[in-house]
Amino acid sequence: MPDLGIYIHIPFCVRKCSYCDFLSFSAGEETGKDYLDALICEIREKGPQYRGYIITSVFIGGGTPSSVPSGHITKILRTVRENFEVSEDCEISMESNPGTLTEEKLKEYKKAGINRLSMGLQSASDRELSWLGRIHTFAGFLASYDLVIKSGFKNVNIDLMYGIPGQTKASWEKTLREVLGLNPRPTHISAYSLIVEEGTPFYEIYGEAAGGRENGKDPERQYPPLPSEEEERNMDKITEDILSKYGYHRYEISNYAKKGFECRHNLRYWKRGEYLGLGLGAASFTDNIRYRNTDDLSVYLRRGFRKEDYQVLSEREQMEEFMFLGLRLTEGILTDEFERVFRKPFPKRYWDVIYRYENLCFIELEDSPEGLRVRLTPKGRDISNRILSEFLFDP
Repeated sequence: MPDLGIYIHIPFCVRKCSYCDFLSFSAGEETGKDYLDALICEIREKGPQYRGYIITSVFIGGGTPSSVPSGHITKILRTVRENFEVSEDCEISMESNPGTLTEEKLKEYKKAGINRLSMGLQSASDRELSWLGRIHTFAGFLASYDLVIKSGFKNVNIDLMYGIPGQTKASWEKTLREVLGLNPRPTHISAYSLIVEEGTPFYEIYGEAAGGRENGKDPERQYPPLPSEEEERNMDKITEDILSKYGYHRYEISNYAKKGFECRHNLRYWKRGEYLGLGLGAASFTDNIRYRNTDDLSVYLRRGFRKEDYQVLSEREQMEEFMFLGLRLTEGILTDEFERVFRKPFPKRYWDVIYRYENLCFIELEDSPEGLRVRLTPKGRDISNRILSEFLFDP
């Protein structure tokens, strides 16, 4: 049976963070219940359409899934199992916010089958957390992490963010050291650089209209400047240097894991595996077709499970995705795999880009038992967006 991943979107948050551009918002108890009913309805409707698939990963994201009653999560996962063929070793992940976890919730998550928990820490500095608009403190995170471990979770990811307002190389290193001082240490660490997205409060402060990386201004307070691009590169470098010494390997540009604890669901995205999105605005990819659910809550609550932004990928677009998604992985891509998938020689125009960046030491080639491997060097990862964009052409 072909395998499939399922992404389930819970759009609700206690409070939206200043940098967040995800589809999320706060809502009352009644809206939350109405949303659960609509989501259950969608799961039941979509299940029969995927009878030939086996589900090997489920990812519950948001928003903040841990902000809703834990009974909602239990009902969602029970409905998934009733309507889809779920593998016995299915990776079931859920995002959580330290300010919303309780012992009772964690016990119910475990009982519901969640076996991988992702915790959004971002920083060990309360000052930096304040600038980000987070609802928790570092002490609050420590208390939540202790509850997570005592509840029996053995596969835990910690989300961290660098390049945030007022952050220095020293404070970022302190955050890394604090996380590595946890007992037991997390099995997975995601370390992302802050991106100032249009439509967020941070864009009003740090965006183009505010002068880029200059000090932003707010009616109530002065925000500190963002770190420079050079400082961000240094933060990225010390992340890999420090985490590698503790047994974490970098398997994707922003993700580090202990051996065997790479996120199965996220690897599906980078390797163009198929997945079904359930919930408001959730994206899907099956049969080389990409689409998403409506992001209009009122429509979704009326059971408007229509497909929007429906795109049948051309062969050219499939090739582009193979390259720019695969090269995000530190293992890179195999030219032989490309030729097996597309049944044609590896394009000359791709070779032109590869050789040019190889000469600049941004890309390296390796003869492996599986075939010729192409991957970014550490130097190349610093300018990954620029390099990956060069594969967006008709070969």
